[in-house]
This record gives sequence, structure tokens and C-alpha cells, in this order.
Amino acid sequence: MASYSSRDDKPEISDRDAKEKKSDKKKEEGENDEDDEGGFIDRVKDFIHDIGEKIEGAIGFGKPTADVTAIHIPSINLEKAEIVVDVLIKNPNPVPIPLIDINYLIESDGRKLVSGLIPDAGTIHAHGEETVKVPVHLVYDDIKNTYDDIKPGSIIPYRFKVDLIVDVPVLGRLTLPLEKTGEIPIPYKPDVDVEKIKFQAFSFEETVAVLHVKLENMNDFDLGLNALDYEIWLSEVNIGGAQLSQSANLAKKGVTFIELPITFRPKDFGSALWDMIRGKGTGYTIKGNINVDTPFGAMKLPIVKEGGTTRLRKNKEDGGDDDDEDED
Repeated sequence: MASYSSRDDKPEISDRDAKEKKSDKKKEEGENDEDDEGGFIDRVKDFIHDIGEKIEGAIGFGKPTADVTAIHIPSINLEKAEIVVDVLIKNPNPVPIPLIDINYLIESDGRKLVSGLIPDAGTIHAHGEETVKVPVHLVYDDIKNTYDDIKPGSIIPYRFKVDLIVDVPVLGRLTLPLEKTGEIPIPYKPDVDVEKIKFQAFSFEETVAVLHVKLENMNDFDLGLNALDYEIWLSEVNIGGAQLSQSANLAKKGVTFIELPITFRPKDFGSALWDMIRGKGTGYTIKGNINVDTPFGAMKLPIVKEGGTTRLRKNKEDGGDDDDEDED
């Protein structure tokens, strides 16, 4: 019988099949490596997140809070208003936090009046609170030149907006937005008129008289008069002035009469004196200031009248008025 070698009993595996199997094995191993790598990164991220939360919870990092506690108007006049906004910031964290920027905006009926940026505004102490003052200047000419419908003497609504930008460990950079509304005036100087001058004691060397002055408040708010200073000219001759403490309420859109004493020397007027004595119109100029209280704070407003005409009258001996029937 024919004999066969033992190696002929085993099937022969080709090189191609071996290579394919080896390639498939490498792919499987590669996929497993990628899965292991991705899973490892995710686990590291989760670990860091968990550690961060535990640190935040253990140390007590949290978001600061802020509030507008007050708005002051320390100075206001015909040209501008100086506004100071108090912002209270509370830091619950165990470390100081920097107040990086303060962005502010004041608008009225959606229209910008003024805006600005205050960089590097300070530091809020650990577990502490700070009142940060935000100074703002409103220049009335800028407002009136931009918006024709905003008139002198009016009161306009405003909205104050501020963004506080802070940097908190763990939490990062945060923006704390705040808003506050209110009203602010656009002041207007009162109209002044010297209606008449009454003699109380007359001589060519020295005459004591009283100026009857009309003040018209053109504003949409009352003015509480508490003091004034003035200087007056009659027939282009300066007859002096005075500073007085006088109280009166100048009602909004109303007229108020006040009396101001004056002493002068008639002989300084020359020939113009006779026209004054005869009751003819006498030219005058008055300039000064009034100190008033308003719902928005104290103001010092100018009073000016140039080229006016007034009358001189002498009181009757019994103290009565001899010219009431002559008044216009």
C-alpha cells in the first residue's frame, strides 16, 4: 500500500488568511484602546468636576450680590447735575475678589443721556461688603442739544443701569446687572422784575427804600427760597446791593413777590434824579443769585434783569400806599 507523510494530514493555511486575521485582531485591539482612552479622559473630567464641587462646597465659594442702595445729587445748577450712585456689593467668599469694571448708563424713555466705564474699581474684602460710589455728570446742554423735546424747567424720568464685572475663584468672571429708576429736573432760572421802589426815608445824602421784586418760577417744581444776594443799578448808577436771609415759597409755574431793602445816595444820579422823583420810568438792572431748596436738593440759581423800567414812589405819611390806583 502506498504510504503518506504525516504532514499531509494537516490542512495548509495560506499567508493571506493569516494576515487578515492578524489585521482584524489589531483593529479590535485599537478600538479597545480608543474606548479605554476616551473613557479615561471622561473619568478624569468627572473627577476634576467632582473635586471642584467638593472644594467649592468645602471652602464656600459663591456668587456675590449687589444692590443700588441710594442715589444722591450733591450738586445741581443750570449747567449740570452731579449724581452719585451707591452700590452695595457683598462677597460671601473666603478670599477678596477684584471689581474689574463698572459699566453704567443713564437713559430717559429709552434714550441715552450719559454712559461710561470705570476700570479697576477696587476689591471686595473676603466675607465682607463694600459700598462702591459711581459718580455721574449730566451736562444739560448736551441733553437739550440732542433731544429738542426736553425743555428747561421740566422733570424727566430716568433709568440707571450698571453692570459690575467681578472675578471669583472657581466661578470665574461674572457680571452683576443692576437697575434703578427715578426723576431728575432740568432747572430753569426764575424771571425777575423790580415792579417799583418805595422810599421809606428820603434825603439827598442817603435814602432808604424798598424794592418790590416779582419772581416768577418757570419750573415744574417748587423752589424754597432761603437766601439771596443782589446788586442793582438805577439809571446806570450802581446803588449797591445786599445779602439777605429770606424765606419764601416760589410755587411751580407761579409768581411770588418779595421786598428787598436798599440804601443809596440820590445826589449821585444827577439830572436823572428829577425824572425819578416826578414818577417817570426809571431804567434799572438787577443781578444776583437765590439759594433754594428743591425736591432734588439745594440749588443756587441766578436772577438777572437788564434794561428794565420801574417807578419810584414815596409812602404816605400814615404809611399807606399812594400809588395802588396807578399800578398797571
